[in-house]
Amino acid sequence: MTGYGEASAPVGTDGNLSVHVDLRSVNGRFLDLAFRLPDELRAAEATLRARLASALRRGKVECRLNLEAAGTASAVPAAERVEPLIRAQQELLQRWPQLQPLSVAEAWRLAGSPSSAREDGGELLAAAEAALTQALRALQSAREAEGQRLRAFVLERCARLRELAGQAQELAPQAVARLQQRFLARFAEALQLLGGAADSQQAQERLLQEAAAFALRIDVAEEIARLQSHLDATEAALERGAEVGKRLDFLVQELHREANTLGSKSALLELSEVAVDMKVCIEQIREQVQNLE
Repeated sequence: MTGYGEASAPVGTDGNLSVHVDLRSVNGRFLDLAFRLPDELRAAEATLRARLASALRRGKVECRLNLEAAGTASAVPAAERVEPLIRAQQELLQRWPQLQPLSVAEAWRLAGSPSSAREDGGELLAAAEAALTQALRALQSAREAEGQRLRAFVLERCARLRELAGQAQELAPQAVARLQQRFLARFAEALQLLGGAADSQQAQERLLQEAAAFALRIDVAEEIARLQSHLDATEAALERGAEVGKRLDFLVQELHREANTLGSKSALLELSEVAVDMKVCIEQIREQVQNLE
């Protein structure tokens, strides 16, 4: 499921540094987590991964964390952090004069970067977890909104499948009767060609037996009943909510199986067209169900 969430949380109490979290989710059958973390937060990846895995079940999720310094004068690097850089630069230039001296921007970046967070890993981790919790809440809200749209779409397709099942149910007796008559006529012609009497009692009994067996082979009542049962289960799962993605995956497979069987048994053009329309609806449901959690 697709969605986006972001949030920031301060590190410590001085307000000079904060952790910013971006969560982006796209559709996927399984949960795939990818992290982009600064060096200062590498140790927090396992904790953050476990937090996301406990809250999400599906989707390709990208989690980005950045350390952001406050854009105020208090963000100017302290002298005790700049002086070691200057001394190190002087020593390096004495040994390798061809090196370029640090620019003001480079010195600011190195000395004023959020490396001070290393001094208190606990505060940094706490800020990362707080920001992740807020971003995750926003992501889940976006995914829930999309889930409601997908739910409405799947229910609409289920209603269409019920209409098609009703059409098939009306056509099935007509198809059986029409094909039985055609079968009996051809069977009688075959008996006459072989020299048998089509109106003899033995021939009539054989005709009735073959016609009954043929009617059973082309009857689609069981397939329609099972398809409607699977639709009931699909609608019930959507009504209950919670995690329904994998259950709906299975039900879609069963719906597809019944539609395939109905299509293979339908000897009339009208029934074949209904079976094709069913497969189109089921395929549309399958594509969306893979996005549901």
